[in-house]
Amino acid sequence: MTYTARDEWEKHFSDGRGFRQVGERERELLAEHTPVPGGGGRALDVGCGTGELAACLASLGYTVDACDFADSALARAREEHADVEGVRWLHLDIERDDPAPLHEEGYDLITLRRMYPFVQDRGRVLHGLGERLRDGGALVVITPVAETTPEERRKIALDEDEIAVLVAGWKTVERLDADNLAVLVLRGPCHADSRAVEKRPTTAHALTGALAIVTDEAGRVLLGRSRRGMLELPGGKTRGPEDFAAAAVRELAEETGLVADPADAYVVTMLVDDSHGIPRLTAVVRITAWTGTLTNPEADKFDRWEFLDLHALACVGDVFVPAALAIDSVWPGVISDLPSVVSYPLAADRPSVPGEPGEAVRLRQAMAQTVIDGGWAPSEPVRDALRTVPRHRFAPEANLAAAYDGGDRAVITRRDETGTAISSVSAAWLQADMLESLRLRPSAIVFEAGSGGYNAELIAHVAGRDGRVVSVDIDPWVVRRTRAFLTEAGSGRVTAVEADAPLGAPAHLVPRGGFDGSMITYNCWDISPAWREQLAEGGRLVLPLEMGGYTRAIAFERRGEVLHAHRFTYCGFVRDQGQQARPAPVVTLLDGALALRFDDGAAADTEGLEEALRGRRHEVATGVTMGAANSYFGSLQLYAATTLAGFCRLAAHQESAEAVTGIAKHRDAPAIIGGSSLAYLIHVQTKDGDSPQGKEWEWVVRAFGEQGPALAERLVATVLAWDRHIRAEANDQHADPVLTVHPAGTPDHALPAGDVLEKAHCRLVFRWPGRDAVLPRPVERPVADVVAEGV
Repeated sequence: MTYTARDEWEKHFSDGRGFRQVGERERELLAEHTPVPGGGGRALDVGCGTGELAACLASLGYTVDACDFADSALARAREEHADVEGVRWLHLDIERDDPAPLHEEGYDLITLRRMYPFVQDRGRVLHGLGERLRDGGALVVITPVAETTPEERRKIALDEDEIAVLVAGWKTVERLDADNLAVLVLRGPCHADSRAVEKRPTTAHALTGALAIVTDEAGRVLLGRSRRGMLELPGGKTRGPEDFAAAAVRELAEETGLVADPADAYVVTMLVDDSHGIPRLTAVVRITAWTGTLTNPEADKFDRWEFLDLHALACVGDVFVPAALAIDSVWPGVISDLPSVVSYPLAADRPSVPGEPGEAVRLRQAMAQTVIDGGWAPSEPVRDALRTVPRHRFAPEANLAAAYDGGDRAVITRRDETGTAISSVSAAWLQADMLESLRLRPSAIVFEAGSGGYNAELIAHVAGRDGRVVSVDIDPWVVRRTRAFLTEAGSGRVTAVEADAPLGAPAHLVPRGGFDGSMITYNCWDISPAWREQLAEGGRLVLPLEMGGYTRAIAFERRGEVLHAHRFTYCGFVRDQGQQARPAPVVTLLDGALALRFDDGAAADTEGLEEALRGRRHEVATGVTMGAANSYFGSLQLYAATTLAGFCRLAAHQESAEAVTGIAKHRDAPAIIGGSSLAYLIHVQTKDGDSPQGKEWEWVVRAFGEQGPALAERLVATVLAWDRHIRAEANDQHADPVLTVHPAGTPDHALPAGDVLEKAHCRLVFRWPGRDAVLPRPVERPVADVVAEGV
């Protein structure tokens, strides 16, 4: 039996044939080496056929999902094992179908009995199944081996080289024997970190060649496992006057049996490096269309060819250096720790390349629905963008579940040397909310700062066919990556530019009259004059603005030289890396256990404060409480930060700080310092219960030092005012201030009444409900009256 087509298997099972019966030794080994976990376990039998192994697993105590792509096999399984309980029969092609029917919480045991040799994309399938194992779970492959299989049936068996590839990367491997069948019990990580490796040295004076980048209908990339024990792309040396594109097409046919038209082959990058000191020039050729059936004509050079998921390329073991570099030129970031190379990207005018699995479509619809149900995407254009733009194509290093998470998860795509995130694909709900705030009309031209591609494509989708987006980023790697992904999966309506965003868009890309909308996608301490100046009258600027150290995504509308705020959304983004980046002054206390952070303005004098912290602690209850369903207090943070002069934040950096202040490590609290005294605001639990609804917390002010009681009363008054005028029972209904932003240098008499927060390039005026209007004045930082709040 060396079938490859589904109809052959359908006929096989409908004719009453099957596989070798599950032997007693197999049953004993499964019971001994994969016992059911305490409390019950869940198993997945892949390629279950007529269901004999699935029934065996159920008899051991497992709840079983048994899947096969042949309807005739499943029909027999249901009939022959009708009396077996705890088995769910699933019609599923594990290689090609959306795995939606599989159990979301994973499995304790996954079995592949006598079916692994029939799998085409073995590495991809095994990796995907390994990701579904629960902690401590096992994947068991039961297979004939070539050594004990007659030569005419060797295709249904595995040789030792293939078994070595199969078990590579697993933490523990047990190889057992059951009546001439190899029983491989695999546990632990299902991958090995990718590593770019070279072949043996060459005797040539120079090397030139072409590598083909080919993807299937699901967007997976074609790679071959060579006899050298590494993954390689189709390709090889050029012949005589042959051009690079033609060489790639020829090598693709010779090595894999796939046929491409040279008109569909685009040389996208030239790579220059060396192989053992020999200069090497490699052309990366993107092939956008092909026909044929994948085969292995050069079996002496390759074990097999298969299509691999992009997110799995970080853990596939050894990859030939030119292949790894070529993949990185098309999908930057999917393989890390690459050797240095000189790259010459070519401005090849090639079409975007479609391709995604059905699972991506399903998860994208589910993500969009989660965002819609949350109220973040009320308009149909934004809803359609969420349902349509392939988010995973702009974060290929993430698996589909992570890429399409509908909650608060952002996909981190770049970190600095300290591990801090500096580039990401933001949470979908927040992207939708900010996009809604732009209120774009068809044909809008939009400026985006902080590139990546996906958010820009959402904007372009809403702006429509005649719309356009100019996306800038200061990081060359991010821009290169964005351009690559836009070419692969974009609409052609986004232009990515390397620039420092506060300088605005290059002049030749700014439309006459200004941009219809602008969106900044990183935390901004200040508002650049260029963003206002390049914005059309009545246009909207949406950005995450830091105020007193707290970030809100705010939609501003331009009216002349003034920006008027329309809505505030609690959020957090990566930090600014450009010329407007501002490290906040920090004063450490108690040997670094505590820190005061002054996010707006200079640090206050803290002399004598450490001595006060070692003294008696004063405490005042505010009487203001909150329950589990009404725990959001971001508006209290912002209210205090913008109405109390000299606001700063108190943060605990060590566990010892909690014993002194009651603030847990890595948490913070609003505080006021004055002279050698300190007061700060925390919440303490006052009621407990079996359910969240029965729990309650109260806002409490704690203080140290001689002036502590007086400072505490000021914080209490602030909380009471917030509770009376700002707070609402529904977390999303807290009152926002009226906020206007004026250019720096605007005289006081030209400002409206309100609390003024000074930035380098602008003056922010806040008018909160219930607060008596105050004359505009710069925020002062008197030593005796400074407020802080934690991170």
